[in-house]
Amino acid sequence: MATLEEIQGIGQRPDDRGANTGKPIDWGQILLYVVLTIGAVISFVPFFWMITSAFKLPQEVTAFPPVWFPSKPTMDNIVRIWDRLDFARYFANSMVLAVIPTVIILLTSTLIGYVLAKYSFRGRDAFFLAILATMMIPYPVTLIPSYQMMGWFRWLDTYWALIIPGMFSSFGIFLVRQFMHSIPDDLLDAGRIDGASEYRIFFQLVLPLSIPVISALGIFHFMWNWDSFLWPLLVLNTQTKFTLPLALATFTTQYITDYASTMAGAAISIAPVLVVFLLLQRYFVAGVALTGMKG
Repeated sequence: MATLEEIQGIGQRPDDRGANTGKPIDWGQILLYVVLTIGAVISFVPFFWMITSAFKLPQEVTAFPPVWFPSKPTMDNIVRIWDRLDFARYFANSMVLAVIPTVIILLTSTLIGYVLAKYSFRGRDAFFLAILATMMIPYPVTLIPSYQMMGWFRWLDTYWALIIPGMFSSFGIFLVRQFMHSIPDDLLDAGRIDGASEYRIFFQLVLPLSIPVISALGIFHFMWNWDSFLWPLLVLNTQTKFTLPLALATFTTQYITDYASTMAGAAISIAPVLVVFLLLQRYFVAGVALTGMKG
């Protein structure tokens, strides 16, 4: 004998009967996507303006109402920065001062983070808390003492003042330590049973498993070192030693700012950061997410 539900479904298409049992529309989720989309567009607008302004005429960059697309795209702005600046030298300076400190920080952060996560010794927790405490000190507070120390060491106007103080990163040590907790201790013990030294365990077992967090930390510090402006401005005096951000600042004078050339230089300067991110993006999210698994 047919049930009431079957009788009510007679004459209806399967799509009609399924529509009555579908989930209600989640307006909260839709609102969230709308808000995130608007935020993404707002964040993208300055980047879009910089790229298009690199190919605009100088009067179009400062025009009001704004000119979003160049009427006659031109490469004159890029040619101008190559003529006015020794752009290749400044680019090389920035690359050296971004790559070398980043590589050093990756090595020191992985070593210290590994020791703090996998070794037990007296004062370990106090030492880690002292490292975390340094993250609470505002960066401007350390500028004057750091500058005075560079003067004592006679490192002013040298690259040592940019490399040596950046050899250690409290943020990097914290990030790596949290990630190291996700590596099983049994794996390390198995290496010790097989006769592997502690250095071999670190370089052949731990480092290959830490590629996600190393990639994430590398992206962060390469970007920070590449964009660094205030500290190089304080310690460097010779123009041939300037980094790219300092060189771009020379387009701003007391009375006028060459916005078109500045936009062209800024557009070129972001290329290395984009390349590094695109190469390491597959590990970036995994590295950040796994750091919070244990700790």
